[in-house]
Amino acid sequence: MEQARIFIAIALSFIVFLLWEIFFVDKQVVEKPKQDLQTQTISKEEPYVKEINTKSVDKAPLIKEDVLKTIKSPRVIRVNTPLYSAIISEKGAVLKSFVLNKYRESVEPDSPLLEMISPEIKDGTIKIGLAGNSVPALNDAFFMTDIKDDAIEINDNSKELSFFWKSSNGIVIEKKFLFSPETYMIGCKVIIKNGSNQTIQDNLILSLFKTYAENGRMYGFEGPSALINNALEQVDIDDIEDKNIYNGELKWIAVQDRYFMSCIVPEKAVEASMRLFVGQDNVLENQFMQPESIINPGSQRTFGYHLFMGPRSTKVLKEIDYDLDKAINFGFFDILAKPCLWFMNLIYDYTISNYGIAIIILTVFTKIILWPLGAKSYKSMNEMKKIQPLVMEIREKYKGDKKKMNEATMALYKTYKVNPVGGCLPMVFQIPVFFALYRMLYEAIELRHAPFFGWINDLSAPDRLLSFDFSIPFMQPPYGIPVLTIIMGATMFLQQKISPAMGDPSQAKIMMFMPLVFTVIFINFSSGLVLYWLVNNVLSIAQQYYTTKKAA
Repeated sequence: MEQARIFIAIALSFIVFLLWEIFFVDKQVVEKPKQDLQTQTISKEEPYVKEINTKSVDKAPLIKEDVLKTIKSPRVIRVNTPLYSAIISEKGAVLKSFVLNKYRESVEPDSPLLEMISPEIKDGTIKIGLAGNSVPALNDAFFMTDIKDDAIEINDNSKELSFFWKSSNGIVIEKKFLFSPETYMIGCKVIIKNGSNQTIQDNLILSLFKTYAENGRMYGFEGPSALINNALEQVDIDDIEDKNIYNGELKWIAVQDRYFMSCIVPEKAVEASMRLFVGQDNVLENQFMQPESIINPGSQRTFGYHLFMGPRSTKVLKEIDYDLDKAINFGFFDILAKPCLWFMNLIYDYTISNYGIAIIILTVFTKIILWPLGAKSYKSMNEMKKIQPLVMEIREKYKGDKKKMNEATMALYKTYKVNPVGGCLPMVFQIPVFFALYRMLYEAIELRHAPFFGWINDLSAPDRLLSFDFSIPFMQPPYGIPVLTIIMGATMFLQQKISPAMGDPSQAKIMMFMPLVFTVIFINFSSGLVLYWLVNNVLSIAQQYYTTKKAA
């Protein structure tokens, strides 16, 4: 096997991998059933729900009258903390808005603060319900509260807000929120008091809602996830049609995108179900369904949760605990990507607080670790270059007999003790490092809106110098001059020029186009990733030049 063919195979594999990540299939949706949902009984008891009665009861709806209509608009209460501003509506006691005070929608300084709840989610999020619909009036319930002020400031101490709803036959449902000034974590309790003369036997549901892009994700994971049986479960939205119920010991469920996520965390891990539905306007619903509970007349049950709505930051999630940091997963090379993220943040904290500089130092450090592999590769390439005239003679001599050509070529390699794959195998070991950094630099929230210098004011976005009103082939908006990407392509071209020439003219022609192909691929990558690849190219050119001179 010749070195050139292996190198081409590696390059083509790299391209196929990236194109597979970039392109996508149209999403299919699952409409949430309009009729009563069938549920499964979970055999294990709830560890934090008391007085479970196993006696079978009639599961017919407890309230048959129509829900009372009102002309009064639901009151909303705003809760302001240093980290976020939340709006709770009396209708359903749901969160209608959740604005993060430390993040903006775009990189512009006058951009509005980031809203976690899209306007398309008309009914809000953190919605409660019963899987068997045993109390149908709950679906359109207006909760009451004794809070007098429409705005609550929480700057020093935590504060609890309670909302109540009572049915005509005496069932009372209370929903409590506990807001704290120093954390994104929100306490949430749902208390069901059975003041009727019938037993309630049903599964409590707490739902997260999130909109998703029609074209789906581009590179990293976006969608519903959960920690089930201590293992991360990430579900692609287009797979929900095939399977939408996941059972096991749930530590949390979430809906997440590239940089942010919303979670429901039970106070203790419990055998429960995650149920997924996709509805109109591209709204995804992720339900945390409790095991079936039996609430006898005159008794009550309390269900305790924590809510998280905030950044997918390793530092933030580890401080909160509950294994929420496991939601950050960089795919197949996660074991390499997370140490790189930790080291990049360490560099940032102890340098000039510029993530562009941190990426450069990280790249240099990575190159130092991989230096022996690179040196071995370039040494082998240099040895191959020396015997290239002899290889060409063999090709010419046996051009009509491929079998003899290969035998003579392998004998030549053996005579000169040259390994034809010696220049490629070290490169193969470097590919996982690239893919690990590729995912890490794409999904790391630390790079979101992080400036480098000059026109590069967002390392998570493609670099664009100037702004054009017309489209450019292969380029996603915004349109402009990808200066950093062009320089990166130039370094690839220079590296190719100083590498040994191909023996096969057809392979040489293919390799001539590789810098152009990679430049087109990288044109829409984040500038942080392009910066890494550019610096890596410059260091590789320097190492190749040094190794070649030393061996001369």
